[in-house]
Amino acid sequence: MPDILVVDDEPSILEFLEVLLSKHGHRVRTAATLGLATDALAAAVPDLVITDFRLGKQSGIDVVKAARALPMPPEVIVVTAYGTPASAVEAMRQGAYDYVTKPFDNEELMLLVERALEKRGLRAENRRLRARGSGVFVGQSPAMQQVWSLVQKVAPTRATVLIAGESGTGKEVVARAIHFESPRASQPFVPVNCGALAEGVLESELFGHVKGAFTGATTDRQGILAAAGEGTVLLDEVGELPLGTQVKLLRVLQERKVKPVGSSREVPFEARILAATNRKLEDEVRSGRFREDLLFRLNVIVIDVPPLRRRREDIPQLAQFFLERVANELGRPGLHLTPEAMAVLQDYGFPGNVRQMQNVMERAATLSDTDALGVEALPPLVRGAAGDLEAGPEVALPQGFSLELHLDTLERRYLHEALRRAGGAKTKAAELLGLSFRSFRYRLAKHGMPPDDL
Repeated sequence: MPDILVVDDEPSILEFLEVLLSKHGHRVRTAATLGLATDALAAAVPDLVITDFRLGKQSGIDVVKAARALPMPPEVIVVTAYGTPASAVEAMRQGAYDYVTKPFDNEELMLLVERALEKRGLRAENRRLRARGSGVFVGQSPAMQQVWSLVQKVAPTRATVLIAGESGTGKEVVARAIHFESPRASQPFVPVNCGALAEGVLESELFGHVKGAFTGATTDRQGILAAAGEGTVLLDEVGELPLGTQVKLLRVLQERKVKPVGSSREVPFEARILAATNRKLEDEVRSGRFREDLLFRLNVIVIDVPPLRRRREDIPQLAQFFLERVANELGRPGLHLTPEAMAVLQDYGFPGNVRQMQNVMERAATLSDTDALGVEALPPLVRGAAGDLEAGPEVALPQGFSLELHLDTLERRYLHEALRRAGGAKTKAAELLGLSFRSFRYRLAKHGMPPDDL
C-alpha cells in the first residue's frame, strides 16, 4: 500500500485529501506545517508528498527541498491556488514531479498521483535490478527467496548484518543489495577485503591516520569508516582480521567512533557496517582465532547464502542468465546450451558456486565455434564430474571409513595440485581453489604444509 504525506495549512483540505486518497487504497499521513512535515519525513519516507505551495508564512518549496534531499526521495506534487508560471517553474526546478492549481479536478489529481507512484516504483525496480545484476538472486529456489526476503527486511534498518557463505556464493552482492534497498542507496558502498591487507595497513585504511603516525604518513588521512559518510562499509572476509585489529574494531562498533592511527582524538562516523565471511566464526572462536565478543557484536542478524549445490533448481536459469550476458558482449545472440550440456551442469557440484558458474559459461561461449554449446564446450573438470556420476550411484563405504579423514586427504591433494598447476605461485594457487591468500595459507598450515617450504 503506497504511503502518501499530505501537507496543507487548511484543515478542510487535509481532511478532504485524506478521504479521497484513502478511498483509492493509499495510506495517508497529514501535516499542517513545515515543521510537522519535516518530522513526518524523518519518521518514515513516504512514496509521495502532496504539498500546498504556501503554508501560512512558510513555503511548500521547503517541503519539496526536504523531501528531495532524502536518500530515497519520494515524488512530490505541489498544489496551490496561486498558480503563476514563476511558482510552477520554481517547484519543478527544486525536483517536484508536477504542479496543479486549486480548485483541482479529483480525477485529474488521482491520475497525477498514480503516475507519480508509478515513476517511484520504476526507480525502486531499477535499484533491485542493480542489486541483482550479478545473477546471485536469479532463480526461484526457496533458499534464495529466503535470502531476498531477509535482505528486504534488514535493508531499512541500521542493524549490523553478518553475511555467511562459501567462496563464490555472492556475499558481496547480497551486501550491495542490502545497501541499494536501504535509505543509504544514494551514499557510497565501500567493500574492504580484510584478508588482503597487513594489520597496520588495514587499521590505517579503516580508521585513518595522522601525519607522522608512521613512515610514509606525510599527511593526515581520513579512514574509510568516516569517509563513507552515511553510506555502507562491508568488512569482507572479516574472519581473517588479526586479533589486535579485532579488539579495536569491537570498540569502534560499540562507540561508533574511530581513533585514527597516531591520534588521541576520536572521530564519530555514521556509516552502516556489514560483514561477510566464508569461515565458521563459531569454530574460529573455539580455536582462539576470533573474539567471541566481536562475533556477538557482528551477528546481530545473520544471512546465510546457500552454496549452488543446495539450490540446484536454479542452475538452468543461472546458466541462461550468464550465457545471455556474455552472448550480448560477444554479439552472438543465438548462443544456447544443448539439453545434454544442461544436464551435465545440473549434475555438477560447483564447488566454486555462482562465481564458477559464471566462469564456466564465459569460457564455453568464448571458445565455442557454434551457437549450440554442447557437453564438449564445458571445461574438462565439469565433464569429468559428470562422467563419474554416470558410472553409478553407489559409493563404496569400507569398514572403518572416516569421512573427515577422507575429506582432509582430498583437501591436501587439491592444495598440492593447485600449487603444481600454479608453478608454486601461492597467490595463483589460492585463486584456482577460490580461496583468499590468507585462507590458503591457513589450510597449508592445517595440513602441516608450511607455505615457506613449498
